[in-house]
Amino acid sequence: MGNSVASTTLERTPWHYPLSRIWRVYFGSGSVLNLRCSRKSPLSFYIQVLSLSYGRCRFGASLCSSSMSAADAFKKHGVVPDVVPNGPSKLVKAVFDSGVEVDCGNVLTPTQVKNPPKVSWDAEPGVLYTLIMTDPDAPSRKTPTFREWHHWLITNIPGNDISKGEVLSEYISSAPPPNTGLHRYVYLVYKQSGKISDPEHGHLPGNSGEKRGGFKAAAFAKKHNLGDPVAGNFYQAEYDDYVPEVYKKLG
Repeated sequence: MGNSVASTTLERTPWHYPLSRIWRVYFGSGSVLNLRCSRKSPLSFYIQVLSLSYGRCRFGASLCSSSMSAADAFKKHGVVPDVVPNGPSKLVKAVFDSGVEVDCGNVLTPTQVKNPPKVSWDAEPGVLYTLIMTDPDAPSRKTPTFREWHHWLITNIPGNDISKGEVLSEYISSAPPPNTGLHRYVYLVYKQSGKISDPEHGHLPGNSGEKRGGFKAAAFAKKHNLGDPVAGNFYQAEYDDYVPEVYKKLG
């Protein structure tokens, strides 16, 4: 009799409930670990879960579209006012060959973003644009001595075809120093009223960090009468074992 009752009780007990609740809290949409994994890389997801690297993943809809606008995300994470006085109304889409994409402050790794992403935005035909990628948290968010350290700068882009723009600063991937926490990597797109030239800035190669620090996206925009950014996005990243490779490249 006792065994029968115990068996019935076990069968009726929702033993899965605590696990399902934990899953929703930590991995569900709007969860405390609401960070995005690439749908193209299921293997990396399982590796991350097994290694307890939950901070790399997010499930559910886009952070930008589901919970906040780009402008709201910029304010929430301090990109406004740390980088620009006003946030953009539209999104920049940036997808890396590792399968991950930029999504309003999601956490990515330097390994995932080592190569330049494919970048696009809602562009008007016949209009030129400027694209900036910048880090306001160099060397750390607590002590941003080199704010901003810019990673990429392309001007005179016809529409959103960055391959036809003028590269002033070649792409350097995220390389936050160890023990400096998360850095924000901000993508900004500005609409130009015409072609611009900046011989003072010159051309900065991708194998040198010279003249990268102390850059101000807002000051560059003001200098060339670009106004506020028309589109933007950003992700966060901290040190991983790929960063030393970037430092070697920079010399």
